[in-house]
Amino acid sequence: MRANKATEHGRCLKCRRPLRKLSLDGYGPKCRAKLRRNARQDATNPKWQVAKALELLELGAVIPLRQNRIFLVVADDGTEVYRTAATGQCNCPAGLRSVRCYHAVAAEWVAAA
Repeated sequence: MRANKATEHGRCLKCRRPLRKLSLDGYGPKCRAKLRRNARQDATNPKWQVAKALELLELGAVIPLRQNRIFLVVADDGTEVYRTAATGQCNCPAGLRSVRCYHAVAAEWVAAA
């Protein structure tokens, strides 16, 4: 049985559609455009959080765990993996102190896209 090109590279992490081309971040072109649009429109977070959240999205470090509500987010140094909710809860050191972190910002964008 021959695998078609769409299934060789996997599926989009957001919409689960087959990817036709290899995507380093795991998102298809339409979902990636929605994520970037949400990031540009977000004026409520500090610029450094927006930059770090965009970096997480570009590296494919935001992985949906349950129905686009709970996410696994890799730390910026790559040593830790945090569980983050789209509503803002995170088990990173900042999130445990009830401070909004950039992991939660990235998860919120993915859930909104």
